[in-house]
Amino acid sequence: MKKLFLSLAILALAVVACQNNDEVTPNQEAAVDMSDFYVYTSDDVSAKSANDANNGDKCYSMKVLNQQLKDNPGLEQRMFEIEKHTRTLIAAKSTSAKGKPGSGGGTVVTPYPNAISIPVILNILEDPAHPVTQANIDSQIAILNQDFNNNNPRTSGVPSLFSGLVANVNITFTLGAVNRKASTKATWGTSNAMKSASQGGWDATDPANNLNIWVCEIGGGILGYAQFPGGALATDGVVIGSDFLGENTKGGVYGHGRTATHEIGHWLNLRHIWGDGGCRQDDFVTDTPGSDRANYGCPTYPTVHCQSTDMTMNYMDYTDDYCMYMFTPGQNDRMRTIFAAGGSRVSFVQ
Repeated sequence: MKKLFLSLAILALAVVACQNNDEVTPNQEAAVDMSDFYVYTSDDVSAKSANDANNGDKCYSMKVLNQQLKDNPGLEQRMFEIEKHTRTLIAAKSTSAKGKPGSGGGTVVTPYPNAISIPVILNILEDPAHPVTQANIDSQIAILNQDFNNNNPRTSGVPSLFSGLVANVNITFTLGAVNRKASTKATWGTSNAMKSASQGGWDATDPANNLNIWVCEIGGGILGYAQFPGGALATDGVVIGSDFLGENTKGGVYGHGRTATHEIGHWLNLRHIWGDGGCRQDDFVTDTPGSDRANYGCPTYPTVHCQSTDMTMNYMDYTDDYCMYMFTPGQNDRMRTIFAAGGSRVSFVQ
């Protein structure tokens, strides 16, 4: 009986000790709220910002995701688990930063703090009317390395409201291989046919360790689309229209390489900055303002929706290439969680 009382006393002391300890230990999991998680979005995400015929869905990532969710019943649960992992790591960082009361702060646990290098495989389905040159390719790699390392020269013009929210993501992209194949298709659409050799496209090259980018004529005014983490490896990667790869005069205002930056953001698990819905639908990032629409062109500052100033210069909006130039620390954390232990893209850093 004495042993029983002693055991109960020890257990009670342990419970009290845990309750009084505000620091996160490696064995603790920060509680996360998943009640706002969503995957499906409206088929007309741009309705509120479509002031003319040119304002449509430049990026088809969310519509492609909607179709993949319908075709693959297990995808939604996989994306739920990826999101839970992401929020758990970010919550642990937030909790550890507070530290123990009276301690003056804690050690901030950044989700995967190391530099990341991502090899890129370009799979080009060549249309003679829309050539992709080596200069286009080289400029695209250089632009990605500018954008993901906070070296975009236009960042110097960030408004004071957002000046403390520009992040260096510390991801470097290296060109691995360039695969070329002549294409007789006028448009490839968004069904992922370009990712299949049996359909005239090019199979993905080791997608667990390489970012595959397919370059082709998509059609329909679409600049590109990406597959979010959690999808099938065979179709994992990014698709970009031929005229929008790197510096390309044929691309017009979208011919300065930011389509790849935007789509790779999706591939790294970022949503559109306006959340693809109304004011209450979020992009799951705490330091990006709420909005209910995409922005186009080069918007006048400030542009206000949902009672806050839109971060129109964020890479995850729809503005012209020259008018987008930043990621935020919250977006950086979100991208980095997928490279941490248990993350969906951890194979890139192992």
